[in-house]
Amino acid sequence: MAQQVYKIPLADRMRPRTLGDFVGQEKLLGEGKILRKAIESDAIPSMIFWGPPGSGKTTIASVIARATKGEFIKLSATTSGVKDIREKIKQAEELKKEGKKTIMFIDEIHRFNKSQQDTLLPYIENGTIILIGATTENPSFEVNNAVLSRSRVFILEKLSTDDIFLILQSALKNKERGLGKSKIKINEKDLRFLAEMSGGDARIALSALEFSSDIDIRINKKTIEEALQKSLAYDKNGEEHYDIISALHKSMRGGDADASLYWLARMLEGGENPLYIARRLIRFASEDIGIANSRALDQAVSSYQACHFIGMPECNINLAQAVVYMAKSKKSNELYKAYGEAVKDIKKFGNLPVPLHIRNAPTKLMKDLDYGKNYKYSPDFKYQEKQKYMPDKLEGKKYFDF
Repeated sequence: MAQQVYKIPLADRMRPRTLGDFVGQEKLLGEGKILRKAIESDAIPSMIFWGPPGSGKTTIASVIARATKGEFIKLSATTSGVKDIREKIKQAEELKKEGKKTIMFIDEIHRFNKSQQDTLLPYIENGTIILIGATTENPSFEVNNAVLSRSRVFILEKLSTDDIFLILQSALKNKERGLGKSKIKINEKDLRFLAEMSGGDARIALSALEFSSDIDIRINKKTIEEALQKSLAYDKNGEEHYDIISALHKSMRGGDADASLYWLARMLEGGENPLYIARRLIRFASEDIGIANSRALDQAVSSYQACHFIGMPECNINLAQAVVYMAKSKKSNELYKAYGEAVKDIKKFGNLPVPLHIRNAPTKLMKDLDYGKNYKYSPDFKYQEKQKYMPDKLEGKKYFDF
């Protein structure tokens, strides 16, 4: 039996090899921009690429791999563990002895746990490796502070429809790596439709184009819709993403547990990161429930921790529990409104001085200036003591109507 030959996907074949081939991310890679200059001069710092899928994170790393005079090592956080990291570090240490640098690219670095990320830290510090991490998640939440503080964060934006359109045109014309030899027929209107419906994700666009071309060399809107059907069932980075998280939020606010479960399932089954949903629940617990039920925040934080511990698909039931709890809980937006009123006063009056009697007085000079003088220590009073806490201009101001 002949061995089956698997072809390399179009999205990988068309991956740009040089900065000149790259489409989009002009704010980072345009002429004179800092990242472009760093790549062209082969002076790459440790850095984190943060952006939505298909925006070019891995592609930029691939361009760097071709441009650098050092060794380029690639790891995927979904398949690599501490053992793999240590093997690559050992390789980098040997290269360092020879005076050579090593760039280590870690795709989906947010999937590495704290221990795995900590393994990298001393080698970033001593120059054994230059780290490039790629993540779709906010690095402030998912990358250790120590690693983050030693890296430059570059934020990639979702590709525009025009960017995707140019990428698709290039794939259709390219005879070496693209579909230029396939004699595909597609009009500009339908090609632009594909660009618009790809949600800024170049991989989705190219994959749909390739799938359509495998079906028929005459590609029309109907063919494109069929090719995109699975991808567009839930677009994690497009308009539907925001529509459905809005639907979940409003369903919980309105107390409809059934609708809340439905929208949660739509997101999870569509591939949404459960940690994103859990973070939205944490916000909801304080913004929409707040002091009406202080346990809601505990429930939301616990759901986030559960998602971190066990991941998908097991954590779906943890999120379902939290979502139903939020929907069924009493609601109050008093905290949200009160904080907003406090912010208004800050903008209106600026930095009002702290009353002297509640200022900190760690030195003799401060005490001589009456810092902390006549302060009443609350636990010494059977009932609430009477003293002023607000600045003079806001004396008597109430943010809560209790």
